[in-house]
Amino acid sequence: MLSSWRRTREDQHVKERVAGVFEDVMLRFSGSTMLHLMTLGLAASPLTNMEAVRLFCRTAALAVTVSYVYTLSFYSSCLVFTGYLETGYRHGCFCRRVPKPDRLDSKPAWYRCLMYTRYQDETQTPNQPHGDSHLLLGCVRRCYGDWITNTYVKPFVVLLYLVYISFGLMGFLQVTQGSDPSALVAMDTATVLYARAQQRYFSSYSPVIGFYIYESAPYWNVSVQRDLLEYAKGFQRISWLESYLNYLSERNQSTSQSRENFTRTLRHSFLREPQYAHFADDIIFAERGQGEEPDVAASRVFLVAKTTENKREEMSVLLDTLRRLSLTSRVRFLIFNPSFVYLDRYAAAVSSPLRHSLLAVLFLLGLSSLAVVEPLVSVWLGLTLLSVQFGVLGFMTLWGVELDCMSVLCLISALGHSADCSGPLLCGFASGRGESRTRWVRVALERHGVPSLQTLICYSAALVPVGCIRSNLTHTMFRCLTLTAGCSVLHTLAFLPTLLTFLPPSKARGHRPGGEGLRQEVECVEMNDSTRVVDQITTV
Repeated sequence: MLSSWRRTREDQHVKERVAGVFEDVMLRFSGSTMLHLMTLGLAASPLTNMEAVRLFCRTAALAVTVSYVYTLSFYSSCLVFTGYLETGYRHGCFCRRVPKPDRLDSKPAWYRCLMYTRYQDETQTPNQPHGDSHLLLGCVRRCYGDWITNTYVKPFVVLLYLVYISFGLMGFLQVTQGSDPSALVAMDTATVLYARAQQRYFSSYSPVIGFYIYESAPYWNVSVQRDLLEYAKGFQRISWLESYLNYLSERNQSTSQSRENFTRTLRHSFLREPQYAHFADDIIFAERGQGEEPDVAASRVFLVAKTTENKREEMSVLLDTLRRLSLTSRVRFLIFNPSFVYLDRYAAAVSSPLRHSLLAVLFLLGLSSLAVVEPLVSVWLGLTLLSVQFGVLGFMTLWGVELDCMSVLCLISALGHSADCSGPLLCGFASGRGESRTRWVRVALERHGVPSLQTLICYSAALVPVGCIRSNLTHTMFRCLTLTAGCSVLHTLAFLPTLLTFLPPSKARGHRPGGEGLRQEVECVEMNDSTRVVDQITTV
């Protein structure tokens, strides 16, 4: 909105300036807001089973809605207020009328520094917008626009895009799960030091897995004993049942006993031995009637698996195998370890950003058909969103970022950010008719490339303090958002301007409704009075 406002003329009436800004900006702004809300809404829906992602996306959707209402109301009012100040040549901060240069020269130096401004007749012609003197706009107009559309530069940009896709694919094929609990805490804490030591010295062993039998089972039955020993086969075990059966065998007692004898020996002999006393914490007894031996209501066994270098993949397979077994076994049991929380989320974390990207592209196609937007614009924008998402996902893997809760959030937000940057450029290019593709690419860069570049500068400045926080999650966010900004600006300022010079949509002059015979010539005569209020006398 600010860039569009700078392209209007100061001597226009404020209502006309604001109307021009809304006509130029609000359709694209509304479309990008709808894309934000759709993407965040999908992530906050039951389609995502990660509660942290859903909570964040609900809050972010509320923030986007408040931002849209704020822009329509308060920010637009600020533009109107600024317009009236500019019409009366009043200072934007002090609201005082700025004197003419000849009168300003007689004032003190501090007054000239605070009240300095440029009158329109000093810097531009009557038909020239007052934003032409902007430094970035001048660089894009005089240097960058001609350079990026140069015939000899285009092959290198296309080659750069192929390199971008190649490295993105390389990283995409190496995506790893973020199942390390130490990534949730601050750096240099005891948890991180423990994780490093465990990875260095004991990485060939899995975490300790709790095997919980949560219902009363006939442990005295030989077949049940055989099943439980079979489940734990191949693990390093801390098992009261296995130790108790060995205890009975050493004393030449049968392991197949009645319930009362089995439980009596367990309570009064086995658990009272000093070397077996610690198993008392692993067995829960439930009282029966008076004079009867209690039942074993619940018990637990601890298992440790021997793993290889692919520890995470093996743990995932082991987890799935034991869980399927728990559904079919006649002994009801559960297995758990805190690291399983992150292993459970991996499948959802991998599919979530990809699914949301595809749904966002389909939403763009539907929205363009309803808004009667150029169909190729929505196709280009959808391909750009997928390309940015693909690049961010691949490069963050090469940068050492795993696919965890934070990176998934950043991938979801990357959709909206890339649409904000590239959408106006594509719409500006597609709206032009006649002349050459190169000419309209330059015009689109002048009008929309500079705001995108300014957005990137502000975005980067906001990310600098984030990168200084000593936290693993914050570092993950910093890297993902940095890649999002970098990939978005590459597409907006390099890839799209080059590809649009030789790919559709066409710039041939289309047929206008009404034909050439109904073309109207408009003559506008402007009358400026001393108060700088413009009266327009229009004849057709």
